[in-house]
Amino acid sequence: MTGSFVSPSADATISPQLFAPAGLVASILDGFTVWKLILTLFVGAVIYDQFKYHYLKGNIVGPAYKIPFMGPFLQSVNPKFTEYKAKWDSGELSCVSVFHKFVVIASTRDMSRKIFNSPGYVKPCVVDAAHKLLGKSNWVFLDGKEHVEYRKGLNGLFTRQALSSYLPRAEEVFDEYFKRFLAKSAATKHTPTPWMPDFRELMTALSCRTFVGYYMSDEAVQKVADDYYLITAALELVNFPIILPFTKTWYGKKAADMVLEEFSKCTAKSKARMAAGGEVTCIMDAWVKAQQDSAKYREKIAQGIQVDPSEKPPQVLRDFSDFEIAQTVFTFLFASQDATSAASTWLFQLMADRPEILDKVREENLAVRNGDPSVPISMELLEQLTYTRAVVKETLRYRPPVIMVPYLVKKDFPITDKITVSKGSMIIPSVWPATHDEEAYPNADSFEPERWITGDAEQQTKNWLVFGTGPHYCLGQTYAQLSLMAMIGKASMEMDWEHTATPLSEDIKVFATIFPQDDCLLTFRPRA
Repeated sequence: MTGSFVSPSADATISPQLFAPAGLVASILDGFTVWKLILTLFVGAVIYDQFKYHYLKGNIVGPAYKIPFMGPFLQSVNPKFTEYKAKWDSGELSCVSVFHKFVVIASTRDMSRKIFNSPGYVKPCVVDAAHKLLGKSNWVFLDGKEHVEYRKGLNGLFTRQALSSYLPRAEEVFDEYFKRFLAKSAATKHTPTPWMPDFRELMTALSCRTFVGYYMSDEAVQKVADDYYLITAALELVNFPIILPFTKTWYGKKAADMVLEEFSKCTAKSKARMAAGGEVTCIMDAWVKAQQDSAKYREKIAQGIQVDPSEKPPQVLRDFSDFEIAQTVFTFLFASQDATSAASTWLFQLMADRPEILDKVREENLAVRNGDPSVPISMELLEQLTYTRAVVKETLRYRPPVIMVPYLVKKDFPITDKITVSKGSMIIPSVWPATHDEEAYPNADSFEPERWITGDAEQQTKNWLVFGTGPHYCLGQTYAQLSLMAMIGKASMEMDWEHTATPLSEDIKVFATIFPQDDCLLTFRPRA
């Protein structure tokens, strides 16, 4: 026995054994492999992913479980209209989670309007890849006062007077492409052919000539028309988080960069021509001239020169670089191309399937021209086309090209008393349910242009969400409707066309916007 006051444990041999090969730590690590570590981390990540989904979901209608990590990504790659319809029918709010993005879809008119009109909580994000294609600095992603001020400088580009100056370009495009339609049908011996790609090309050419005039060569316009398909293909609701080589987003980004480069070249030419006193013939000219007029006004003010109030521009603009102008004009193409392509495809199909309506359009267009189909399109003429306007508006109601408009939640959004959508989520107001509301539009699933003339469709402004509402409503809505009116009116006088219906003709394909599932089988003949 020792007489020492040292604790017995100090003499013990147990503690060193804890770190010996056969000790406690070794026993814990015994059999623990890299694969077990990976499996443990994976299971933990799956559990966290599910927990996060259920936390964000709360009381919102949605799947009970999320496919680990990717969610319904494959469905977003190949979206089906019937699946969107099922979401709308499931409740006023529904949700999914794809990769890192939690998505809430609003189905009712009032819920959609609330999102459109809540700039304090949401801002446009278009689709997941839009920032990559358009650029994060693009004006469409501006918010609050900055967005309002930028938008003021663009409003003058879409006035009645401004639109009148662009119409000659539209007529030239229609003349060229209607000749192509007739030649193509003759070459195929009037075999019914999918015409959706041709309408896309037509509307791309129309947009380019309206936005940048003849600063762009025919070859460049054709290149944009051919490659824009790649941009549209990249517009999936949610993409893989990064751009991978040879994916849709990668090809779409290359095509978008090409368009921006072409538009930048056009900007330099427009600036030189406007500075030399050239006439405004396109939207780019109008905006460049407004900037140059503003620069002259600012210079006089800076020099202390007395300026008559009548000389002050409606909106005093700063100078924009060639790239900034190109980027902004690209957003006009981005906003109009797919929507007008979809609308024109449905318009030609609907008219072919309803010859009595096409006859009325033709009669009206000839009547306002006193029977002479060669009378050119003008603003005064378009404003007299009451029935043609009704046909276009009914087409946009019956088959709204853009069925949903994604927004990003900037801060937690208490959208109902019981549901708050978390910051960073994507929230999507829907258009289709509002335009197919039986209370606003009786027989909503029927194509009835008369509802815009003798009915009360014009009074259903809360349901007319085709061009959005709130601070980010579509700047070009009048331009789009006038373009469609001019196109179908001119086509009705110069051509006859037949639609070959298939079981898929009335089914809807979602390709950024909506098209007939069979791509609209048509053939064209000249009118005698």
